[in-house]
Amino acid sequence: MELYSFMVYSWTAAILTGLACSLIGVIVVTMGLSFIGVCMSHAAFAGALLGIILHINPVVCSFIFCFVVAGILGPISDRSEIKTDTSLGIMFSFSLGLSFLFLPMIPGSKSEGLRFLWGNILTVSHNDILIVGIVCLLVLGFIIAFFKEIQILIFNRTLALASGIPAKIIYYTVLFLSGAAITASIKAVGGLLVFALIINPAAAAYQLTYDMKKLFLFSSIFGILSGCAGLLIAFWLNIPAGAPIALSSVAIFIISTIFSPKRRPCAKPQTRILQ
Repeated sequence: MELYSFMVYSWTAAILTGLACSLIGVIVVTMGLSFIGVCMSHAAFAGALLGIILHINPVVCSFIFCFVVAGILGPISDRSEIKTDTSLGIMFSFSLGLSFLFLPMIPGSKSEGLRFLWGNILTVSHNDILIVGIVCLLVLGFIIAFFKEIQILIFNRTLALASGIPAKIIYYTVLFLSGAAITASIKAVGGLLVFALIINPAAAAYQLTYDMKKLFLFSSIFGILSGCAGLLIAFWLNIPAGAPIALSSVAIFIISTIFSPKRRPCAKPQTRILQ
């Protein structure tokens, strides 16, 4: 019975983690916020380490830390002349610095801290599944509720603002949901590699289509495939699943690029945004 539960939890985590990260990844990639995955993954890792030091639930502390970083990123991007990628780079260096500061401060063995760095999908619990499931529903709900607004915002932010679309609210929500998806996945994939599930499935989907609905569909399929393929490799090699999941997502991107219709000489760029 324990073996059955262990297998169910692992496969469920692989599917939900791949789905949550890949869906929010479509918005992140098409809005040109790809670096947010790297920034938030290190913020989540720093938060987990702080939780271990303070004897607070590391996952809860990761959520809080990511939300704080997201709350700082938004105003920096809106109220200064600094470009978004620059502000992301600043927060990335801040999070990375805190991670290296907190890791030696963990009393005794550093194995618990390193577990959040590398991740291990084979050790997820019922509560971990519940958290990533809730985040997955939140991401799906956001995409369904604001699908047309997201399309217009990606197409032209100035047009979105002129049309009365709450661009700032959508932007902030993307930041928070990115942090939530990464934090919910950190125990399974690890803080060092979880950003691969944000970027690679969406980038692979973008090689195959310009249509937003198909982008979400293909990205979610690729995210789930990455999680399941990585888990199979982890079972086979008896290693943590983070690295195999990340490498599987890279392999899917390479295959998508090779067979991309956009590589054909007759292919013409098109943008299927306003439908």
